[in-house]
Amino acid sequence: MDTIYSLCSICLIASKLKADARTCWECCGDLGLFFDLSASPPACNITCPMGHVNADCDTCMCEDATLHGKVSLEDGSPAADARVYLQTKKLKLLTVADNRGMFRIPGVCPDGKNTLKIKKAKYATATVTGGGRKREGQSVSLCCDARGSPAPDRYLWYHNGSLLDPSLYKYKNNLILKNLKREQSGEYFCKASSAGGSAKSQVAKLAVIGRQEAACDSQPQSHLIRLPHDCFQKATNSFYYDVGKCPAKTCVGKLDKGLRCKDNVSYCCGVSRMETRDISCDGYTLPTKVIVECGCKICTETKIMVRGRATAADNGEPLRFGHIYMGNKRVSMTGYKGTFSIHVPADMERLVLTFVDRLQKFVNTTKVLPFKENGGAVFHEIKLLRKKAPVTLESTETNVISLGEMEEDDPIAELEIPPNAFYRKNGEVYNGKVKASVTFLDPRNISTAPVTQSDLNFVDEEGDVFPLRTYGMFSVDFTDEQGTESLNAEEVKVHLDAAQVKMPEHVQEMKLWSLNPETGLWEEEGDFNIEKSTRRKREERTFLVGNMEIKERRLFNLDVPESRRCYVKIRAYRSERFLPSEQIQGVVISIINMEPEPGFSSNPRAWGRFDSVVTGPNGACVPAFCDEQNPEAYGAYILASMGGEELEAVPSAPKLNPVAIGVPQPYLNKLNYRRTDHEDSNIKKTAFSINMAKPSPNSPEENNGPIYAYENLSECEEAPHSAAHFRFYRIEGDRYDYNTVPFSEDDLMSWTDDYLAWWPKPMEFRACYIKVKINGPQEVNVRSRNMGGTHPRTIGKLYGIRDVRSIRDPQQRDVSAACLEFKCSGMLFDQDRVDRTLVKVIPQGNCRRVSVNSMLHEYLVNHLPMATNNDTSEYTMLAPLDPLGHNYGIYTVTDQDPRIAKEIALGRCFDGTSDGTSRTMKSDVGVGLTFTCSERSPREQSIFQSQRNLGHILFIATAFLRTHMLNRTEKPCGFVRSMWIQLEFSLASCLICQENPRSMIA
Repeated sequence: MDTIYSLCSICLIASKLKADARTCWECCGDLGLFFDLSASPPACNITCPMGHVNADCDTCMCEDATLHGKVSLEDGSPAADARVYLQTKKLKLLTVADNRGMFRIPGVCPDGKNTLKIKKAKYATATVTGGGRKREGQSVSLCCDARGSPAPDRYLWYHNGSLLDPSLYKYKNNLILKNLKREQSGEYFCKASSAGGSAKSQVAKLAVIGRQEAACDSQPQSHLIRLPHDCFQKATNSFYYDVGKCPAKTCVGKLDKGLRCKDNVSYCCGVSRMETRDISCDGYTLPTKVIVECGCKICTETKIMVRGRATAADNGEPLRFGHIYMGNKRVSMTGYKGTFSIHVPADMERLVLTFVDRLQKFVNTTKVLPFKENGGAVFHEIKLLRKKAPVTLESTETNVISLGEMEEDDPIAELEIPPNAFYRKNGEVYNGKVKASVTFLDPRNISTAPVTQSDLNFVDEEGDVFPLRTYGMFSVDFTDEQGTESLNAEEVKVHLDAAQVKMPEHVQEMKLWSLNPETGLWEEEGDFNIEKSTRRKREERTFLVGNMEIKERRLFNLDVPESRRCYVKIRAYRSERFLPSEQIQGVVISIINMEPEPGFSSNPRAWGRFDSVVTGPNGACVPAFCDEQNPEAYGAYILASMGGEELEAVPSAPKLNPVAIGVPQPYLNKLNYRRTDHEDSNIKKTAFSINMAKPSPNSPEENNGPIYAYENLSECEEAPHSAAHFRFYRIEGDRYDYNTVPFSEDDLMSWTDDYLAWWPKPMEFRACYIKVKINGPQEVNVRSRNMGGTHPRTIGKLYGIRDVRSIRDPQQRDVSAACLEFKCSGMLFDQDRVDRTLVKVIPQGNCRRVSVNSMLHEYLVNHLPMATNNDTSEYTMLAPLDPLGHNYGIYTVTDQDPRIAKEIALGRCFDGTSDGTSRTMKSDVGVGLTFTCSERSPREQSIFQSQRNLGHILFIATAFLRTHMLNRTEKPCGFVRSMWIQLEFSLASCLICQENPRSMIA
């Protein structure tokens, strides 16, 4: 709520903020003057009984007068960060109160003609805990936790968007629903309000099931795993086997005494019974565990982590030993190479981190980082903006600083600092030289988009979150001549060149914002007024002029709110086969919102917004600006990365392939899909651009993805795999993983407590690799076969298989090397006793072992029992218990996420060091085993080559079948409905209305 006061009531130290406006006559300190609160704002042609008219011609100015005041809340506590505005036709920000509520305003004449408006600082966020699954007749408690200043004192609850009657439900911050009925299922959120504004929470979902209804379907869902290359199944004519999986949903918990916002113990649908099946392969039998029954059990406990690297945007210099803040609390530091690791607290909905450089070489950077809610780690690259070298200003003169980084273009804006505007933190006017560092993020340079701070969102008066479109951000740092004392500056003007605002409707909506580093949200600082001027050039130009006060190292932004929003559906895959079972979670999808293409009235070179989301089990929905009237009104660049490695987009040249891209025609042409190398094959293939054409409700082909209207977020999130979507895929190289107990490394909740589980603990994943060197003219496949070695429950039983193809050394013609994963030794899931894994390393073809790392051999000799090695074509060992390093040819990394652990260990193995990382194989350093292999017959095909050929045939078949189905007007036959998923993996067993795809391809 905004409050209007006279100067007299503001300058009284004991005054309180009131909600009502009134006429008052009070004495203002020692001035002996009276002011009328109800006095009207002066007109532009005002005459000044005291002082003179200011440059904006909206008030009188007395250079020798300074107003000191304090803003307090009704309970007497200071209103920290309250904003003080001058009430004119447009609000004019004069100052911001400090953390004691104190402020000073120089130049305000005590003539009773001025009216001030106070805006209290808004509080941060609101979150809801509770929900889940309940039975009819049970009760549930939902709690709304809203924090900020001032504290919220009013709460409203909504069910499926409709307000719940407060008089009926008798709620405050806690909503209690008793004797639940099915119709009470749905989405709940709260709205918390105070005198400072409102905030709405994210939704909490409640599912009410029948009294006798099963909370978890006992029948497992179909889940296909890929078998080893030598395990083709004639029965299904494929390399795939259905091991089943339990649905990922919560169960009804046990009834606790008393209602709580969150159950003490959470229950999930999980594996209740598994059976071992033997699969016939080429010369051996492969055991696998198949899920035969699901049931409710205690949810697997996981950790949510965010990892990353903070580096300079210009040259990659790491932020060494920088401080990381969560809110106003320091939670971590970056390492020597800029790396960091953050544990995400439970129930956190929005992770806001601020990176602070102790040496002040970089601008303080606040980021809102998405994470995996079901556990595991996500890797983020944090790009930092280097501070501009300081320039020296004279405090007694008018100083102008340009904001713009494009050499051939005019600045976007200028800062104008009047004489004697600098003052110390104690309020004393500063006279002398000033060191000023002003760093500008120019949106006309697309390479600066990843440096964007926060997620460019703000909260309106109703508590709704809306996006902003930026025209530039700037950071300002003023110090004294020695650089030891920070200075503030008042009455600073921002002159924004209206010619840089290419969308006419944005001119009237432009505002000045500042970033709150605790919430990651942007807060309004003030409006802009339109003025004519001849600044910099002789011709008259139009400028948007705003006023600000610089009191702290905050980031400022020239932004407009934008309501034209959509979502883009993106999925990431392990390979170009684009199979549903090979989707990857934890991939960071980033989108750069661009200005329109040439021909539309805007700048095609400028970006306006940068967003990131993380893929889940059903892909990701990325927010973006869009336009329904003109498909070229907004464009976007979309890219994907995982663990710091960029994924590839589907090619667009030499010809668009709608089936591969995942979007049908004619919508694909309308979206104008282009991979970054469309016109130049030398450019990287890791991003694509599209027109953000909002789907037309009257066009059926546009209402099945990949673009969804903003109000259809749930439809986007729940879209089936067959719905249109854009795709990225990972170039994983030639490697294959098989686990006897199925487990998805993307979904930690799929972990099963079994003695043969590859990963024995769901909150700690230890990855082990051995480096194998191959002397020979060809690359060779190397396999590790991992069995129980010393534990009585697992001895002789298979944990899993790993296959990898060696990589040729670029410096040596007849040398290659492979980093081969094996199962680490250690405790099993019951934490009762250790098992020394029996690891057998087997190169493919005619190979002979020539050497074993001497330190590794000595370790194994000294840590009995010792495995026998009579066969020189392979190597067998009982895996070490200790985390050995590169000197042994062994690479071990422990992490809360299995993929992160494997990526780090692989990087070290490639590099041949215990602390470095590389993606170039160095075959002569850090080697554990060496084999010499003879040349393979030309007719003998590599097993990975045969897999790729088969995969290519399957992809063509699937593409043909999908196209055939889409082009048919009649309803697909029932067999296709029930067997559609099998089309991805089998040729002979797939028929569409009695048409054989194998014959079609032939």
